[in-house]
Amino acid sequence: MTAIKHALQRDIFTPNDERLLGIVNVCKAGKKKKNCFLCATVTTERPVQVKVVKVKKSDKGDFYKRQQTWELRDLAEVDAKDASKENPEFDLHFEKVYRWVASSTAEKNSFISCIWKLNQRYLRKKVEFVNVSSQLLEESVPSGESQSVAGGDEDALDDYQELSTREEQDIESMMEMCEYAVSNAEAFAERLSRELQVLDGANIQSIMASEKQVNILMQLLDEALGEVDTIEGKLSSYEEMLQSVKEQMDQISQSNRLIQISNTNNVKLLDEIQFLVNYMDLSKGHIRALQEGDLTSPKGIEACINASEALSQCMNVALRPGHDKLMAVTQQNLLFAELRDTFARRLTNHLNNVFVHQGHDQSSTLSQHTAELSLPKHSPLHRDLLRYSKLMEWLKNTHREKYEGLSRTYVDYMSRLYEREIKDFFEVAKIKMAGTTKEAKGKFATLPRKESALKQETESLHGSSGKLTGSTSSLNKLTVQGANSRRSQSSSLLDMGNMSASDLDVADRTKFDKIFEQVLSELEPLCLAEQDFISKFFKLQQHPTVIPPLAQPETEETDGGTPSRIPPQAEHRQSLSSEKDLVRLMMNKIFQSIETELNSLIALGDKIDSFNSLYMLVKMSHHVWTAENVDPASYLSTTLGNVLVTVKRNFDKCISGQIRQMEEVKISKKSKVGILLFVAGFEEFAELAETIFRNAERRGDLDKAYVKLIRAVFVNVEKVANESQKTPRDVVMMENFHHIFSTLSRLKISCLEAERREAKHKYTDHLQSYVINSLGQPLEKLNHFFEGVEARVAQGVREEEVSYQLAFNKQELRKVIKEYPGKEVKKGLDNLYKKVDKHLCEEESLLQVVWHSMQDEFIRQYKHFEDLIGRCYPGSGITMEFTIQDMLEYFSSIAQSH
Repeated sequence: MTAIKHALQRDIFTPNDERLLGIVNVCKAGKKKKNCFLCATVTTERPVQVKVVKVKKSDKGDFYKRQQTWELRDLAEVDAKDASKENPEFDLHFEKVYRWVASSTAEKNSFISCIWKLNQRYLRKKVEFVNVSSQLLEESVPSGESQSVAGGDEDALDDYQELSTREEQDIESMMEMCEYAVSNAEAFAERLSRELQVLDGANIQSIMASEKQVNILMQLLDEALGEVDTIEGKLSSYEEMLQSVKEQMDQISQSNRLIQISNTNNVKLLDEIQFLVNYMDLSKGHIRALQEGDLTSPKGIEACINASEALSQCMNVALRPGHDKLMAVTQQNLLFAELRDTFARRLTNHLNNVFVHQGHDQSSTLSQHTAELSLPKHSPLHRDLLRYSKLMEWLKNTHREKYEGLSRTYVDYMSRLYEREIKDFFEVAKIKMAGTTKEAKGKFATLPRKESALKQETESLHGSSGKLTGSTSSLNKLTVQGANSRRSQSSSLLDMGNMSASDLDVADRTKFDKIFEQVLSELEPLCLAEQDFISKFFKLQQHPTVIPPLAQPETEETDGGTPSRIPPQAEHRQSLSSEKDLVRLMMNKIFQSIETELNSLIALGDKIDSFNSLYMLVKMSHHVWTAENVDPASYLSTTLGNVLVTVKRNFDKCISGQIRQMEEVKISKKSKVGILLFVAGFEEFAELAETIFRNAERRGDLDKAYVKLIRAVFVNVEKVANESQKTPRDVVMMENFHHIFSTLSRLKISCLEAERREAKHKYTDHLQSYVINSLGQPLEKLNHFFEGVEARVAQGVREEEVSYQLAFNKQELRKVIKEYPGKEVKKGLDNLYKKVDKHLCEEESLLQVVWHSMQDEFIRQYKHFEDLIGRCYPGSGITMEFTIQDMLEYFSSIAQSH
């Protein structure tokens, strides 16, 4: 090992100005044994840096190389594994744990000792040594090989001091006295040894001369020991005297401790008694209120509330350990339980009577509201019952079964009461809706209505209990007759007030809109008031609770076959987890008929007039939006949302019905087409919709319907135009698309701007096509002549040489021109005007527009002929028999004459 150490110092550390102080032969634990050396080194320059270096023998030769270096200050812990047994394994904790196995335990201990000394000297004990023997951690170690290996060189280096001037002079004088000191070192050393022995003898003699003084010192020590023994004896006597006093003081202390324990127990006992008296004592007044208190008067109710709260405090007091074993506490708890049961029974019976009485008493007031469209107000009942809200909260916390029973009783009786009121209310609404239409149409001669039919409809409405049946013949008659009257093409005036059928429709629809709005306005505060009352009275606003097992109605079906929206009780008990859901469940039971009645009313309105779905969509959307702003999860919001789906479905059916009517339209083969019925119907729909949806929340639904309708109008106008036999296709397209363009331009519907431009484009194209096809070639022979001229020019004949062609010379041109004098031209134009007049309808007033377009086209052809004459027959002086001014006069006079 010494040879290896010198070799490493020479080859690796000396070139780096480092000194090797400790070395150990190791290999990594648990792997193939590849030996290497861990070296502890210090730098020769200050400040000193202490390092641990891993050195490994090179694979290519016998020389060593430095593989890895760690700073000693980065070493956190040295773990020797076992301090009592010989174990060559040890761990060094740098940035990670390095596990080593030394070649021998002695080398491991020597290396750890070296690390410890370097840590003590340079790092101020920052490294922690674990499982290391205390002998290795002593600051000084025995001299020997380990001393020289671990730190001898370092200590010798630090102990070396340079000789002073005096010491140098003494050594020189000594060497001068012995001239052979340099030549014979052994003789010089022998002389120095003899002189040292002489000095040692003198020292021993000096020590022996001081023996007398030592004897005197020993005598003084003996005297001091005697005095110490005397003092110890006195202290022992004092201790015996104090022993009796100590026993007496212990007895007094024990007595005081027992007295203190007794006082503490008495205080605790008094505290327990005061606790039980203060928190488990119910006054006689409260007991009397619970047993006999008046539940009808405000003062009696207030006294019962105070008594119930006091009883709850007594019963809910947190008893301390052991209290429940006291006889007095047991008796008091039995008294409280008896009082609780008695008062709960009294309160339940009283509120049951109130619910039953209110349910029967309110039925007498229903007749007051049947004549007018309004619902009875229940605010007095709610106001009276809210006085018991605190008692209901007490009942909910103490007697859950009775609380749930009251909930079921309230829901049962109120559902019957509301069912009667709501059915009567909707009955009046249906009669007013149907009666309004019947009265209006009974006044006008153009819309006859039999008295028996009116009576039959009223009786059928009364007999249906508010439910609309699909087989009601009177409603079917009303629907068919109303639809026929609204879509009648007759232009005759009504007998009374000179009112048209469209005016009658507007009046009926406005009346229906007011009735429907009044229905929703009456239902909204009713539902909100009832929901607010249920939340306050049954205390269902704050914390989650167990859902009372409210009796659920069996699944019913409406007349239309739709199942009721209330699912079975079991499903609700599994899904509902909060008190808001419980409130909604109670509301569903109480107002179970509202959704059915609303759907029935909506169906009636839709049968009376399918356009009523527009009014209902706007009104229902507004009320849903209002309800969602108040409480998105409320019963009213949910119910109106469900009904809104039905209204939207009816609206979609209305749009689909109009589209289907367009597709099924048939035209007469003997009369001209004119403005198609569904084109005028779209105009009526758009005007009505724009009035209804002016500030509506669901404008998007209308825009989608507009797009569907206008595309259907475009498609079916083309279909009718293709099928038309009496009226030319271009006329049908021109007139109807002109009407559509005018309607869209007037109403300014933003979502149909592209369709408006398309309608204008189609109108313009078909106008031009009709003009060209109708005008044809009014100067037919002249047209044929100049077509031949243009053909020769196209074949390569120069324009000025065309007049030399035999078939197109000047004489032929003059002959053709003479066949078209002004009189013949005017006669042809007059016949053309009459033909156009037969094709066009009067409603759209396009005759003058078409006539003006024909005039422009005729002038364009005239100018084209003159241009050809000027280019192909220059200087011939040939002109037409009539001028442009003559043509303008012909067109103007013909238009004025008709």
